[in-house]
Amino acid sequence: MNILYCGDEGIKRGVLVSILSLVENNNKPLNIYILTINYDNTRAFTKKSADFLNKLVKEKNAKSFVKLIDATDAFVENLPKKNMGSYFTPCSMLRLYADKIPELAKLDRVLYLDYDVVCRKDLSEFYEMDLDGIEAAGVLDIYGKNFYHYNGLFNFDYMNSGVMLFNMQECKKTKMFEKAVRLCAKRWMMLADQAALNKSIKKRKLMPRKYNEQGERPRYDTVLHHFSNNFKFWPYFRVQKVKPFEVEKIHEILKITEYDNILNEYNNLKDNL
Repeated sequence: MNILYCGDEGIKRGVLVSILSLVENNNKPLNIYILTINYDNTRAFTKKSADFLNKLVKEKNAKSFVKLIDATDAFVENLPKKNMGSYFTPCSMLRLYADKIPELAKLDRVLYLDYDVVCRKDLSEFYEMDLDGIEAAGVLDIYGKNFYHYNGLFNFDYMNSGVMLFNMQECKKTKMFEKAVRLCAKRWMMLADQAALNKSIKKRKLMPRKYNEQGERPRYDTVLHHFSNNFKFWPYFRVQKVKPFEVEKIHEILKITEYDNILNEYNNLKDNL
């Protein structure tokens, strides 16, 4: 399985938890790529952290690996100028440059995961789905689906970009990634990377929410649990932010204990990053 994470040093704790969950629930070799950049004030994901994660996955399967890739050149050559000052770091847009990275461009498919996604079950059925003629497969965004529509007012088609399975060869054929990067360069957008992908992907495959559960608690059939921000309305409106490496919040706020085996291992290993 080809897995992609993107980000700076700030994602390393989340990536550790995510990788631990992947290793626990999947027996097939994991080819894990991490895109990062050295740009402006961005603190790049370090080689030390990547080397540690590489050793970790090889202990489970000798054919697995973690490879750190510096995407600075591709990023600088095609800066998302209109969205550089967004709430998120420039690294949030790195997945849009996947076709510019030789190691990724040659692959048939790549599963992109946000750093706050935890795997609960075997990914094989999702990863190996038929993508003939499809650019990307994903799950509707639980909030955005109600506000953004690209194929009719009542047609829900706005995908959450935290879990996306890309058909790399189809994306190269349609120049989907190039279109998304151009959008980010010319037009300011809320959640720029997600908006750009949704506007640029014309051939999408919508999957059940179990493959990107964005609610605060997993369901019985959840395969991938995405710890995205949630709106809470009682006793007052607020945005609830709990990430999978925030162990105390997982227990005290979400009341979730099913990830304790992974979180215990995370606590034992985090200082090696």
